[in-house]
Amino acid sequence: MLILNEQDLRELVSWPQMIDFVEEAYRIFARGESLTPDRLTVTRGRDTITFMPCFTNEIFGTKFLTLFLDNPEKGYPYLDGLMFLNDLDNGKTLSIMDARYLTALRTGAVGGVGVRHLSRPDCKTAGVIGAGQQGFTQAIYAANARNLERLYLYDAFDKDWPEFIARLHKEIDQPDLDILVCKSGEELVKKSEIVITATPAEVPVLPDDPELLRGKCIIAIGSYKHEMREIPDSIWQLLDEVYIELPFALEETGDLYYPLQEGLFTEDQIRYIGDLLEAGTEVYPQPGETSFFKSVGMGILDLHVARKLYELAVEHGIGQKVKF
Repeated sequence: MLILNEQDLRELVSWPQMIDFVEEAYRIFARGESLTPDRLTVTRGRDTITFMPCFTNEIFGTKFLTLFLDNPEKGYPYLDGLMFLNDLDNGKTLSIMDARYLTALRTGAVGGVGVRHLSRPDCKTAGVIGAGQQGFTQAIYAANARNLERLYLYDAFDKDWPEFIARLHKEIDQPDLDILVCKSGEELVKKSEIVITATPAEVPVLPDDPELLRGKCIIAIGSYKHEMREIPDSIWQLLDEVYIELPFALEETGDLYYPLQEGLFTEDQIRYIGDLLEAGTEVYPQPGETSFFKSVGMGILDLHVARKLYELAVEHGIGQKVKF
């Protein structure tokens, strides 16, 4: 069995390649070549645990996550967990890896896929609301998916911004990229052509003003439960198409469930990102058009990315081998 911790995974990462891995996972799902059950979620107060099993024709695995929203006040990340990778023929565990960093990698790459395929190629500005680990990787992938000149950041809580920005510059390695902090989400939206939300907010973090949202590529990452909302109702006035990953998303996240129930959009507006990628077509919005992608994640993303990272680790001799 191969144990891969965060440092091991960092050694294997190529940001553009990770976007390619996630696109491959979406295509596998679109072709029906995976068994991806709805995620099992158990909530106790503000604490949540999730189980995400998945099978493909080559391998299977399960991601186990803990999401404890009060952890940042205790000095711990709010998300933690493990990814188990198993042999399809005999069930043997091939690898256990850090699921917290894996989640950040693949979910950041999900945002990168959205930027790559749903924003105009000439976009020069992007903004990320939420400066946790997820916001950090979202910023990295946005800068890898488009040739940005300015990247804007905002968080509702105090941050060590010089340290955060220094780490971003180190990972992005684009000396000409300006990384700037905004005083509000509204300021960030005004200045950004691409807007990414990566928060566990229970009230919308974007301004409820359709004119401010018009012409933006908006990618919502953070909301994963009914009570979570990042996106204001005014966005539905601007959209002809709503991109999601799978039908279960319409039940799971408050950002889709309640607007759908209230008739703010209809199911015939739904499009699936995997179908778009499998078809090989591009839907870049025209100036003034708003595009929207809501991700809740799914097990095939974790499984496929974990498989690719495991294969790279074996190839390069990275990780710790353990016998049980």
